[in-house]
Amino acid sequence: MPKSDSSSDQPRHSLDFSGNVSVAERTAACRAFLRLQTDFIRAAHQKGARGLETAFAGAGAVDIMLSHLFEYAIGTWEAAQGKLPSPVTLVALGGYGRAELSPHSDIDIMFLFPSKVKPSLVKPLQEHMTNEILYPLWDCGLKVGHSTRTIDEVFVEAKTEIQSKTALLECRRVAGSKQLFETFTAAYRRYYTQEDPSDYITARLKDQAARREKHGGTVFLQEPDIKNGVGGLRDYQNTLWMARVKFDVTKVEDLIEQGCLSKTELSRLRDAYDFLLRVRTERHLSSKRPTDLLDLEVQPAVALGLGYTDENIMHRVEKFMRDYYRAAQTIYRSSQLVEKQLALSIDTGPTAKVSFVEAIRARRYERVKRIDDFIIRRQELSSDVRNVFQANPARLVRVFRHAQRFGATLSFDLQAEIREQVDLIDESVRTSADANAAFKAILEETGAVFPALNQMHELGVLGKFIPEFDRLTCLVQHEFYHRYTADIHTLNTIRELDAIFSDDEETRKRYCGVLRETGEPNLLYLILLLHDIGKAHGIKDHAKAGVQIAMPILERLNVSRPHREIVAFIIENHLLMARFWQTRDVDDPATAVSFATQVSEPDLLRYLYVHTFCDSRGTAAGLWTSYKDALHSQLYRATLDCLIHGDDLKQRHADRLKMTHEELLQRELPGIDQEEVTAHFNLLPDRYFLNTDQTEIALHLGMVNRLLKTIANTSSVGSLQPMIEWREDLNRSLTVVHVVTWDRAGLFSKLAGAFSVAGMSVVTAKVFSREDHIAIDTFYVMEDPDSRVKKPDRQKRFNEALNQALLQNRDLMSDIESNSRSPFSKNGYNREAGRAEIVRASFPPRVDIYHEISMERTIVEVQAEDQVGLLFLLTRVISEHNFDITFARVGTERHVAIDTFYIIDVSNAPVSDPLRLQNLKTALLDVITRTETPA
Repeated sequence: MPKSDSSSDQPRHSLDFSGNVSVAERTAACRAFLRLQTDFIRAAHQKGARGLETAFAGAGAVDIMLSHLFEYAIGTWEAAQGKLPSPVTLVALGGYGRAELSPHSDIDIMFLFPSKVKPSLVKPLQEHMTNEILYPLWDCGLKVGHSTRTIDEVFVEAKTEIQSKTALLECRRVAGSKQLFETFTAAYRRYYTQEDPSDYITARLKDQAARREKHGGTVFLQEPDIKNGVGGLRDYQNTLWMARVKFDVTKVEDLIEQGCLSKTELSRLRDAYDFLLRVRTERHLSSKRPTDLLDLEVQPAVALGLGYTDENIMHRVEKFMRDYYRAAQTIYRSSQLVEKQLALSIDTGPTAKVSFVEAIRARRYERVKRIDDFIIRRQELSSDVRNVFQANPARLVRVFRHAQRFGATLSFDLQAEIREQVDLIDESVRTSADANAAFKAILEETGAVFPALNQMHELGVLGKFIPEFDRLTCLVQHEFYHRYTADIHTLNTIRELDAIFSDDEETRKRYCGVLRETGEPNLLYLILLLHDIGKAHGIKDHAKAGVQIAMPILERLNVSRPHREIVAFIIENHLLMARFWQTRDVDDPATAVSFATQVSEPDLLRYLYVHTFCDSRGTAAGLWTSYKDALHSQLYRATLDCLIHGDDLKQRHADRLKMTHEELLQRELPGIDQEEVTAHFNLLPDRYFLNTDQTEIALHLGMVNRLLKTIANTSSVGSLQPMIEWREDLNRSLTVVHVVTWDRAGLFSKLAGAFSVAGMSVVTAKVFSREDHIAIDTFYVMEDPDSRVKKPDRQKRFNEALNQALLQNRDLMSDIESNSRSPFSKNGYNREAGRAEIVRASFPPRVDIYHEISMERTIVEVQAEDQVGLLFLLTRVISEHNFDITFARVGTERHVAIDTFYIIDVSNAPVSDPLRLQNLKTALLDVITRTETPA
């Protein structure tokens, strides 16, 4: 432990227990000691202490406390029982054994006894030490893992359990018998150095791979795990554990002598590890519980605590996370270097079938292919030519094409040389016809582009060859639905396109079929590579900026003018299609007509359709749902119909409407005569029938029939109970709720409120009103996992709440608030300062109200941080301003609500008064900018 200053001397003396000191007194002394030591560590950390220093200080503080408790326990035993029945050593294990302890880290210890000791002799001593040592620690709130073992038991456990074997590699004596500990460590070192290391290394490599896969498979997650994520602390530690077993090294510096790392690589690795430890210290100090997740809401505070002081929260987080990703990438890259060498050593170890020398001799007779001064042997690409890249720097691009073409991997040495020589890529290489031809060839290898581009990126070649892309490296994307940095998101979209070309899954096959109808299907690889390149200049208007940045790249690559125009159009409009089906009624024929005027050509639509799928799938796992796919595909088919059939579309719609009417007249609908069917067609707009299947139309006819029959037995139309039907849509994983009732002011708002009370989130709503004032509303809803309402009770709660709202005019807001379990739920206002701050910075509250001339619709769009009953509050305001809602699309991603409403005047008159719309906008802004949820 670093030398204590005067501030930490007093706690050390307060632990010098003598005489009869109660457990309560010792616990109080330990608490006081821990508080002062934590304050000391916090102060040092805030002054800029290195991560290793504070972790070492944390372990040292626990050492002092444990050694005093141990000495007191031994002293009280000897005073009461006499001589100890056996020597005993208190041993630190795991991270504590490494002398690296963050503020909330677990403390793992072991009471070690000699091999031949009889259990009956030491059991009383074990119980005594547990009472005298562990209970005070637990009462202090420390998480202490403990075990009691003899030396023989330690070896048995180490041989059968890899975690135990690993924990013991870094064990350290804290107190007790020094001789016993030295006897054990000497024996344990002989055990792990003389035993064949292959099994251990193989197991650790599998563990590394599984852990990395579990944590996203990439360094560049938006919310990384400092300890277990890719490039996290555990990568560094695993590397050292394997090297210790293989080479008998005790510290990371020894890897230089083993040829695993250069001095430069080691220096970078140590600095990166130290930085992550410092980040972890800050994360622990700012939290009341042990956590290593850098989630979005804490990133601003952690960045500030680490000295990133930009007032602009986005700039602060961006700078901090760039440094984090670079450090994690350094650890990941270095651990991979060591792992690959260790993996190779397994094949030539003591248990290999042939010796290393024999293996080298055998390789002389293997079939070898030579190309471009490279060698391909056993599907590995390497070179025996000195300065192969200096002789021709274009090979730094071409080598990846060779590897892709022959399905080969780059050798360890060749990868190292590429990384060292990457600065040879200058403007002459970027404008080289050879290098650009090779790069374009990489993009034309259908279904196999991602592996090549990904390795180019990892080795630094992609960013050097396309400097515009390099600006996306480690770039944090502040949209909450993005899980990855901008560079990794882009590469993920390319991996999705690979899967479209190579996967037999039905959805991907459908997209592949559409893409193959274009003139140049592989052009989408280039589009995806460049689609977000404008984000280097900021998220806002990045699509337009992307076109300007992409044009010089396309010229360097000698892309033809027609293809340049396609690439430019898709980059500029790559968000357009998703925006349309997220905010428009795709059942409305006018939506497709409006979208067709913006896309204009079938091939542009096809590229945009597949691009949107890849873009969303590459954003975050689970973001693309079957429901979204259905909306996306419906807009695609309707728009393609408009583009292909044009003026014939109206006649096609009229023919469809007539056919639907005739088929329903021919069906036998129980209790419904043909006059009712015909009246239904006469009282509703054509768009209802064009996008409602016959089964639903028949359902609505039956519900209308039942509603009308109740009128004769009801004294007041206002007291009519609504007709409600629930249907599960398993394909889209949601529930469809049909409501038929007498139309009235504020109906939509009351329905939205009832769903919130019932613990259901509205996804989309279609609202139709017959000319005889019967409302036919269809809601697509999903269960809110954060609601207190249990699933079996939801339909009952909805019915009760709706009847209270409709028949008793009850305000449902208080019921909505009481049913929300968490302030961070779908309908819960987010009060945590960090998340609220970053949500507001990323998605400032916004209300837009405008006329969509081509669709003849007045549209309200709202973007806001989600809050309790937001949909209910918004729709209530719309109703209070004497507007009816004819369509609603409700979306919430990561606590950000993006809602769209089509509105009309309650009298069905056109909405034309600008002052009236401005008043509505002001009232809606007031709802979404309130800091407290209204009562």
